[in-house]
Amino acid sequence: MKKAMAFGIACVMGLTLAGCGSSTGNDSITVYSRDASSGTREAFEKANDMEEMLTDAAVTVDSNGDMATKVGADPNGIGYVSLSTDFEANNLTALNYEGVAPSEETVLDGTYGMQRPFSYVTRASGDFADDRTEQLVAAFIDYLCNSTEGMQVVADAGGIVDTTKSTPWEELKANHPIVNEDNSDLTIRTAGSTSVTDTLQAALESFQSMAGNFQFTMNQTGSGDGYKRVLGEEKDGANAADIGFASREFEGEEDVTQGMASGQYCIDAVVAVISADNTFGITDLTADQIKGIFSGEITAWGDLQ
Repeated sequence: MKKAMAFGIACVMGLTLAGCGSSTGNDSITVYSRDASSGTREAFEKANDMEEMLTDAAVTVDSNGDMATKVGADPNGIGYVSLSTDFEANNLTALNYEGVAPSEETVLDGTYGMQRPFSYVTRASGDFADDRTEQLVAAFIDYLCNSTEGMQVVADAGGIVDTTKSTPWEELKANHPIVNEDNSDLTIRTAGSTSVTDTLQAALESFQSMAGNFQFTMNQTGSGDGYKRVLGEEKDGANAADIGFASREFEGEEDVTQGMASGQYCIDAVVAVISADNTFGITDLTADQIKGIFSGEITAWGDLQ
């Protein structure tokens, strides 16, 4: 787990929003945002009291990875990503929020304000391809949410979990005899949030050798598709899945009580980011500043000084 991240440093000590380099301070801000079905966007907008206020000038991106790539390549860009994102690899500066740095510690102690759950829901019991697949999915959920090994893998991939509340898989697997079989003919299908990709893929890969070398496919296209493809209108279509994920809580109309299992497997934070090539020395933004930028009221970096 990345316990801390590198942040942009102001040229003059003590000036959080001081300008650096040769920029004049009047360059236009390019706003990047996710589509309306994104759980990351929902968490970001709720935290900053700006639902349905996004500027029409915002550039819409398809995924957490797409956001990281495009903001990292745009010196005037600003966006938001999951805390599990590799900031350095994507040329990003992660910004403090209301004076608090985003980290595992500040999320767990509640001082960092922009946080959300990574939620899951499965198909209904009896609605899987066969009984063996249902049993395998149940075993994976137990591994992901409760086992020492599974929770540590999630933590290592960037998810925030409390591993002190875990149980060794050796004890849990007694409840799942399916894992002792050859399951190479079975496939676990996942759908939903793009933000869960790193933690989910790491967990699935680590579980394969523990559960009969099953196969898996991941079709992560956004939180809005998580419920639809396991319990909603797309559950029997071409994109049907066994487990759906959302980087938010499932909403009222998404009735997860129908699923065999549902819950959350880790906590994540949403982090405002700029390119590491941004020359204005921005290291910290308040909720009001974020609201101003993403609503279009603040349009130039110089307006933040």
